[in-house]
Amino acid sequence: MSSNKTEVIKNFKEKSIVVSREFEAPIEKVWQAYTDSKLLDQWWGPSPWRAETKRMNFTVGGQWLYAMVGPEGQKHWGCMTYKAIDPLKGFEMEDGFCDEEGNVNPDLPVSKGKTTFTKTANGTRVEFKMTYTNEADVQRIIEMGFEQGITMCIEQLVELLKKQAVAH
Repeated sequence: MSSNKTEVIKNFKEKSIVVSREFEAPIEKVWQAYTDSKLLDQWWGPSPWRAETKRMNFTVGGQWLYAMVGPEGQKHWGCMTYKAIDPLKGFEMEDGFCDEEGNVNPDLPVSKGKTTFTKTANGTRVEFKMTYTNEADVQRIIEMGFEQGITMCIEQLVELLKKQAVAH
């Protein structure tokens, strides 16, 4: 894998999508970018959309409830419920679309995910694997623009980490 490219691998047989990227930043900084709502709001959401956290409790059983806010002020809600956390190594979650109170929309795909953080010679490698109930859910997420959206988000994270490095 090249260190300057986001990889998105779709596996219909496994009903999964894996997103991976190496960042030229220490594991502590990358971990913080994934677990601190003030930082997530700066990169989670493909421009011109942006994330806006309503509440976040990064603990096992806790939830990140956020809106994807569009340029016209429209909001689409999402939530991650944290199932397991291993500090600086990874976390597991359920991720879905919901209303502004965090009630999951049963008409849209929900994924079970695992994000792992690994120290590398040049920084940190992050791998995020999402697994769905069926192949149709994987196809639906892809048709909703997931690959382009997550790639834009990750590029925004690369820029945020560069800015942080320059500031320190």
